Amino acid sequence: MHPYEGDYILPDFRFNSGEILPDLRLHYTTLGKPRYNNQGKTTNAIWIGHGTTGNGHQFLGPKFANELFQPGQLLDTNKYYIILPDGIGHGKSSKPSDGLRAKFPAYDYHDMVRAQYHLITDHLGVNHLHLVMGTSMGGMHSWVWGYTYPKLMNYILPLACLPVEIAGRNRIMRKMLINAIRNDPDWNYGDYTIQPSGLIAALNILLIMTSVPLQWQKSAPTQKQADIMLDNKLSEYAAKLDANDVIYQFEASHNYNPYPHLKKIKASLLAINSADDQVNPPELGIMEQSIKQVTKGEYVLLPITEETRGHSTHTLAKLWKHHLAQFINH
Repeated sequence: MHPYEGDYILPDFRFNSGEILPDLRLHYTTLGKPRYNNQGKTTNAIWIGHGTTGNGHQFLGPKFANELFQPGQLLDTNKYYIILPDGIGHGKSSKPSDGLRAKFPAYDYHDMVRAQYHLITDHLGVNHLHLVMGTSMGGMHSWVWGYTYPKLMNYILPLACLPVEIAGRNRIMRKMLINAIRNDPDWNYGDYTIQPSGLIAALNILLIMTSVPLQWQKSAPTQKQADIMLDNKLSEYAAKLDANDVIYQFEASHNYNPYPHLKKIKASLLAINSADDQVNPPELGIMEQSIKQVTKGEYVLLPITEETRGHSTHTLAKLWKHHLAQFINH
């Protein structure tokens, strides 16, 4: 498994906001090589989308790659061509912190998917995807892929997400997070020299949003341990995030709403969520109702166990890979 990294420049990319970026850079990582049938159709390409604030490299970690990509495993890179892009505003792709700051064009999930469609078709030469899958935001993108390019893929696997408008507590927490930065005078309309303290306030909200009550109680069973755990998590987040980037990353979901388009999805779709996911709590009952709108749709809710990790269960492939195996092999 030898990753290849590259960049693709889209000239004069027009965003849905009407703004144009002269050179939109999309960074990507690939594993394996594409294969084509006698008709020139790509047969083994897999697109995997990352979550908000993440990047494609997160899927090279052992909890994901060592469960899926190794020889003989479900997505063996000797058989499959794995595409791991950095979404607009994330990783090494074009983002506000590159220099434009708050003057960077406003982007949404449709912009992100459309740009990656050009990446895979125009640059990588992939004209069909065997599987489209993603975690959290990448899972939401999977739904968008499904109805925007319904003939492009065979299978879709959205993990840790819902196919409806971001509303209720999910939107409230996102809005609180964005406001925490924007309402900080140190943010200075994006023109700060050091990260504004509002970023830490935003990260506090993000921690609540992705918290795992059962596991956190075990990890920090005393007040002192809980305080240390909080400091460590904040330090870890703050070291790799930029305030402007975070605003854009969370605002990008503002017009996401696949629900009216679910009947357009032609591919077989398996949605997987976990019962301890605080971002997409199962008691909402949204997925059970939504999946009925998908012609070839299935839904699995993973129960809370000693091994699940809330929203982050999406990257623990050992907990759900057997469901994916049954899905793409039946």
